[in-house]
Amino acid sequence: MTESIDVTWIGHSTVDLTVGGVRFLTDPVLRMRVAHLQRRWPRPVLAPGPIDAVLISHLHHDHLDLPSLQRLPGGPVIVPRGAGPLLKRVRGHDIVEVQPGDTLDVGDARVNVVHAEHRGNRTLSKVHGPPLGFVIEADERRVYFPGDTDLFDDMQSFGPLDLALLPIWGWGPRLGPGHLDPHRAAEAAVLLGAGSVVPIHWGTFSPIGVMPGRPTWLDMPGPAFAAAMATVDPSSHLISLEPGGATQIAA
Repeated sequence: MTESIDVTWIGHSTVDLTVGGVRFLTDPVLRMRVAHLQRRWPRPVLAPGPIDAVLISHLHHDHLDLPSLQRLPGGPVIVPRGAGPLLKRVRGHDIVEVQPGDTLDVGDARVNVVHAEHRGNRTLSKVHGPPLGFVIEADERRVYFPGDTDLFDDMQSFGPLDLALLPIWGWGPRLGPGHLDPHRAAEAAVLLGAGSVVPIHWGTFSPIGVMPGRPTWLDMPGPAFAAAMATVDPSSHLISLEPGGATQIAA
């Protein structure tokens, strides 16, 4: 019997995801502050229990946060090839370096490592690694976690999907290159043939020093994405969550 896909959006690019009974955690950032960013939501809570694999999409500080990794129970951490030297201090985990085109098995799930249209460097570090996305296949279900990416020609080859976890913004009032905005994210949902979409990578962090409260650009991307989805891809099921929110996608 096919199981549901269980999703908890912890915030930003961090998703607690179970597919076919295999539990993944994406780009874990579990602190109230990372680099120059502060969290605008209460401290994140991660459900207890083992994590079968951690997926790291790229080396930016808001996606690869070493103190957050050190808090996690043991298990493999899958990172871009070349990132190994950054993780020497992370104890109790097997570090698995991968690049686009690789596949690996985690329990009963297959993880396909795919291209992401983004920059892979890390500020103030000589370590480099390619930006990655991941297509997870388990229990006849397919889930896509792109990390940070913009649209690119080969994206349509990743579908069709049961679920796409699509980044729709970032942490500031403007987007740099290599990101999806709400309208391009809706176009990505069409390319991917996504049955369900959960928007991520928005509304969680802002730069330190921004006035107290919630700047308007933190809340703007969610409604803008919903409007774009209604126009561009009304066939996909949009599931809007707040950080800490959970959903199940039935078989």
